[in-house]
Amino acid sequence: MNINEIVVISGKGGTGKTTLTASLIPYLEDLVIADCDVDAPDLNILLEPTIKSVHKFIGLKKASINKEKCIQCGLCNRHCKFSAISEEIILNTTKCEGCGVCEFVCPVDTISMEDAVVGDLYESSTAFGDFIHAKLVPGEETSGKLVAKVRKRARELAVLNNKKNIVVDGSPGIACNVISSITGASQVIIVTEPTFSGIHDLKRIHELTKKFNLKTQVVINKFDLSPSHTEIIEKYCLENNILIGLKIPFTKQIVESIVNKTIPSVGEKEFFEKIGFFKFLDNLLST
Repeated sequence: MNINEIVVISGKGGTGKTTLTASLIPYLEDLVIADCDVDAPDLNILLEPTIKSVHKFIGLKKASINKEKCIQCGLCNRHCKFSAISEEIILNTTKCEGCGVCEFVCPVDTISMEDAVVGDLYESSTAFGDFIHAKLVPGEETSGKLVAKVRKRARELAVLNNKKNIVVDGSPGIACNVISSITGASQVIIVTEPTFSGIHDLKRIHELTKKFNLKTQVVINKFDLSPSHTEIIEKYCLENNILIGLKIPFTKQIVESIVNKTIPSVGEKEFFEKIGFFKFLDNLLST
């Protein structure tokens, strides 16, 4: 079964990635939705899901100290490069990187490396279909691993329920969580903005999608705020054979729609029709 997996990403946060993702959702049939921005998930604000189940996410192992066996020799404190163990041999689990050196140097085997719960994986239902989302504990690592679990479960549900489409709100940036968001996707949408940082990050994220040989197109959000920067983006896309699928002007209508917790393409349907959003959507589904 061929599943059309559309992943929406951006080189930086705040470009309108989640707004565009949410706007696509009401018009896609046979759909499973996934939010892979596990460090700061917010697609749920607009979708208002009903949580069906919660699964604990195990990240890297972390140190655990048996205080009854500890002889206070201080070796663990002196060898820890992350300052996770104090002179009083009190462990700060937030600072612990799970390297295991404390366990190695402990002369009385009082330290062990144990699984640590660092997030939650949710399976929910929405008015538009099943919704897989997750939340990583602030400051924790292994976001790429959690993203992989979100996408894997979304694919499983799509196959199980014979769904044709998966739409993914990907992670911002270009780190491991983004790589995990786009690997094996049917098509990728890069949302950018006409600013220096927007152009810089567009180039970085395009290099990433190019390495994975992914079908990619660009959406320029708030394109009318800086015509000169928009021109630079258009020139870059032309030179690199990247389709600009949609240009969205700045408008308070979208802001007000989000403030009212309404999906913009539904609350401001006439505006979205005017800017060519539905033609853009048709092109997504026909490729």
